[in-house]
Amino acid sequence: MIAFGVPVAIVAQAPAQPATVPATAPAVGPAAGIDRELEEALGGDAKVLKGRVVPVMVDPGPVGGPPGPADDGGVTTSPLMPWPTGQGGGGGDSGNPDLSFILDVAAAMFDTERGRQLGAHDPTEAGFNLQQLELSIGSAVDPFSRFDGNLVFSPFGVEIEEAYATTTALGSGLQLRAGQFLTRFGRANATHPHTWDFVDQPLWMGKFFGGEGNRGLGAEGSVLLPLPWYVEAVGSLTDARGASTNRSFLGTRLAPPRTPLDLLATGAVKQFFPLSRDWSLSAGISGATGPSALGARDRADLFGTDLYLRYRPLEAGDPTVVTVLLEGARRRRQGPGLLLEDTGWNLSAVWRFDFRWGVGLRHEEVSGLPGDPLDPAWLDMRRRTSAQITFWPSEFSRIRGQVSRDEGAGQAVGHAAMLAIETVIGAHGSHAF
Repeated sequence: MIAFGVPVAIVAQAPAQPATVPATAPAVGPAAGIDRELEEALGGDAKVLKGRVVPVMVDPGPVGGPPGPADDGGVTTSPLMPWPTGQGGGGGDSGNPDLSFILDVAAAMFDTERGRQLGAHDPTEAGFNLQQLELSIGSAVDPFSRFDGNLVFSPFGVEIEEAYATTTALGSGLQLRAGQFLTRFGRANATHPHTWDFVDQPLWMGKFFGGEGNRGLGAEGSVLLPLPWYVEAVGSLTDARGASTNRSFLGTRLAPPRTPLDLLATGAVKQFFPLSRDWSLSAGISGATGPSALGARDRADLFGTDLYLRYRPLEAGDPTVVTVLLEGARRRRQGPGLLLEDTGWNLSAVWRFDFRWGVGLRHEEVSGLPGDPLDPAWLDMRRRTSAQITFWPSEFSRIRGQVSRDEGAGQAVGHAAMLAIETVIGAHGSHAF
């Protein structure tokens, strides 16, 4: 039985007597026949369900007022569910997951034949582009775990972007996650397009990981360290295959892993510093190592760092938000007679100066090198500078205009202009700082 928005209590058995439909006066005419049918149906249900655990609806009481009868503050238990359930409880509420749809579409113009964006959800065709339609799913499973998933619909089909279970009650600052997920290398990789300040994915992510960012099936563990400031250590083992998710590692290879060395190992340390009431800083270092497709026993390694500075005054009514992000990575790959090393980074600043308006500027550089089997034409430094302006009609939609200048990597200077529209419906969980 599914109930929406009403607390549910559990009882041990059905009523001893068949349930009846109360009435203020005897029903006559067609209503009497309906009443008799209801009584017979409910009485039959009572016989079938006798001795079983059945859900019973309870009065939640007035909004903001005391709990209603049998509600006990919205916290109830049962012999089969000895943990608390209800709104805000670890066991979930109505049993229905939070669902949301997020639509990202964009119109684009380029002065080259195609756009040079590297992200799978970036606008790459002149004209209209469906970046993605994302279905986000999330719910507490029980007091010990929760489930989160993201299904992405595109003109090419449907893909499982993420689907994983996370523990919530291990204690001692420990947490485990298993399933398919975006690894927590750096800051941008673990995020989805609807959280980006700019319309397209950073260049270094597309070159080092692939158009979808680094993700795979696997398991992850994290721990909050007992230090005077916030420090989280994260480690994961994931599948190293996938042309659009692990191009620096096994990429298009289809053979399954034979030993743990055939998996991608990722580690990161995340720190947070509240500098003042209005200023905060997040800093992280990351590393990833896995098998390289260039040779049977060769390895590929990535090392990254990220700094995120945020200013948001706490005074009531002040909409100002200023963020500065610096993120980059260095890649090292072995191959038969080869040692290839390249770097990439991006620096961005975004200023939301009004409840509905904001602007941003981003610069990126990614090096190239001769003899790279993955990108043989990328011989020198590629540089891209982008500027955007954002309008929020509400917190559930935004419109972004973006222009960019792209040069290097053996190509002529290119320019792009994009107009992106995003809408969100449904219950969508909050995102990490």
